[in-house]
Amino acid sequence: MSFVISMKENELIEACLANDRLAQKKLYEKYKNAMYTISYRITNDFDLANDVLQEAFIQIFKSLKSFRRESTLGAWIKTIVVRTAIKQVKKKPNFTELNEQITSGPDFIDWGDYLNAEYLEKAIQALPAGYRSVFILIEIEGYSHREVGELLNISEGTSKSQLFHSKKKLRLMLEKMI
Repeated sequence: MSFVISMKENELIEACLANDRLAQKKLYEKYKNAMYTISYRITNDFDLANDVLQEAFIQIFKSLKSFRRESTLGAWIKTIVVRTAIKQVKKKPNFTELNEQITSGPDFIDWGDYLNAEYLEKAIQALPAGYRSVFILIEIEGYSHREVGELLNISEGTSKSQLFHSKKKLRLMLEKMI
C-alpha cells in the first residue's frame, strides 16, 4: 500500500534532507507535541519523555533519507518515538511472562459515569511500566498485539496477558479513586 504525501510535506522532507535548519525546526514543531505525549505516556516521566523526544528526533533526522514514503510521515515518526521510548523503559525490568490463558472478560471496560480524564490519566500512569506500555500502545495508540509484541520483543500472548492484567489493575485503582 502506498500513501500520498502532500506536496508541502514532500517539500518539507526534501528541505530537511538538504539540511535546511528552518525546515528541520518546522518538522520538529509540527510533530513535537503529539510525540511528547506518547513518549510521556510510555515512560511516565517528564524528563525521560523529553530525553526520548530529543533522541528520537536525532534519529529521525539521521534516518529521514531512508523514509520510503510507504506510510505517512507522522506514522513513521511515531514508530521511531515509540521504539525510542520503549527502549528507555526496557532498561528497567518491566514485563512478567504470564503463561495463564485468558478465556473470559470483556474487551471493553465500563468505567462508569464518574470517571474523568484526570482520574484515568493518574491511574494509567500508576500502572507498572510493562502494563502501562502495552495498555497505551493497544488501547490509546491502536497497535495490534502482534505489533506490540514486535515493538516490545515479547510474545503476542504476553501482550494479551499484560493488557488483561493492566485493565484489571486499572479497574481496581479507579474503584479506589472514585
